[in-house]
Amino acid sequence: MYQENEFTKWYLKTIQDAELMDYTPVRGCITFRPDGYEIWEHIQAAMDQRFKETGHRNAYFPMLIPESFFQKEKEHIEGFAPELPWVTEAAGEPLEERLALRPTSETMIGHLYAKWVNSYRDLPLLLNQWANVFRWEKKTLPFIRTSEFLWQEGHTAHENEEEARHETMQMLAIYKEVVENILAIPVYGGTKTESERFAGAVDTFSIEAMMRDGKAVQAGTSHYLGTKFAEAFDIKYLNRNNEHTHVHTTSWGTSTRLIGSVIMVHGDDKGLVLPPKIAPTQVVLIPVGPFKKHPEIVAKLEQLQKDLKAKGIRVRLDDTDQTAGFKFNKWEQKGAALRIELGPRDYENQQAIVKARDEDDKQTVNLEQLVTVVEEELAHMQQRLLTKARQFRDANAHVTIDSLAQLQQHIEASKAAGTIPGWVLAGWCGSADCEKKVKEETKFTTRNIPFQPPVQKSTCICCEQEAQHTVWFARAY
Repeated sequence: MYQENEFTKWYLKTIQDAELMDYTPVRGCITFRPDGYEIWEHIQAAMDQRFKETGHRNAYFPMLIPESFFQKEKEHIEGFAPELPWVTEAAGEPLEERLALRPTSETMIGHLYAKWVNSYRDLPLLLNQWANVFRWEKKTLPFIRTSEFLWQEGHTAHENEEEARHETMQMLAIYKEVVENILAIPVYGGTKTESERFAGAVDTFSIEAMMRDGKAVQAGTSHYLGTKFAEAFDIKYLNRNNEHTHVHTTSWGTSTRLIGSVIMVHGDDKGLVLPPKIAPTQVVLIPVGPFKKHPEIVAKLEQLQKDLKAKGIRVRLDDTDQTAGFKFNKWEQKGAALRIELGPRDYENQQAIVKARDEDDKQTVNLEQLVTVVEEELAHMQQRLLTKARQFRDANAHVTIDSLAQLQQHIEASKAAGTIPGWVLAGWCGSADCEKKVKEETKFTTRNIPFQPPVQKSTCICCEQEAQHTVWFARAY
């Protein structure tokens, strides 16, 4: 039976038992413990490789941003004002101008791009930065929503709208590929409604993922900013007709909320279930039985560890004096993808026991074939997790609800049955009032207008007039 508060308790217990993070004295700010940070490193590596393959380079910009910069783009400051922490003094002296801890870097980057871009020969300018940002959230949840978090933010400048829009969609496609093929999380790509659009953007596009409690997580966004920030920060260039004109800019980002998403999508009652491509421990080797009386067992596992490392597999040998049952439980909590057990009888028969984290059954494998089987099993598990997550999402994505009354009935029926309400695909007339009413009465918000909806809707879920868009609605983190 699904219970919302129980899911949150499960999540918090899981990330702490797995030693991914710890709390700090600063509200909403967490410490990433080594396993938690390593998951981020693997996500980062996958993203960074693809960014560089498409011509982007990494840079770094200051964390402190003058207040006057935010005043230059009205929508931007209005969108972030409630979340901004300010530095007002330094070295015991009040500052002449307040400095914000960056919530995002469009303003600072816009200021610098105005200095760096002079001619069409300077374009496109394709930069990304890996950094931390601050948004003083009222309600926090580790990894998913914190006052300080890690992310990447790409910022590009182009000669014209066509090139900038191509960049916007290219980066969204990269996000989708990484989240689905590396994190094994299926997503819906689409356009954000005006109320959900990034502050100051012309258009915002997102990929949206369903968690195991049915809520949505915005897993990545890409924004076409038009010339808004270029005009605000006077980013002009001499074009091919020898005329001064404004550049077209984009920005795009993903964050450490992807870590929380992986946990919420794949985890189970035993702890973490991590896709092998990002698991800090892909294989754990555990000697079982009276192995200390049989030094050949540990020697064989040490050799196997070397062989697996030579294949680029992240492997750990747990030869501590704790019981086998304790070790099994520990490594299941930590999300080790494969467990290999080797005891005296196994060694005598020149075989080992292999168990995948996401399956109940074990298999017996000849020691000579073990490295090959490990490689195959890691690939199979990666695909299984994506397939399972997609089946769960599709089973909880409802496409037959066409009115607000039906949605309210669906929510009440789910609550009574102890099941998740999931997502709803519905028509929307485009009215902000209708969008607001759905949110107020159900807590369901528009996630995005999908590029390829399963079905097209003809009437608005709220006013039941003609629909201008087919939209995913869901409760969200």
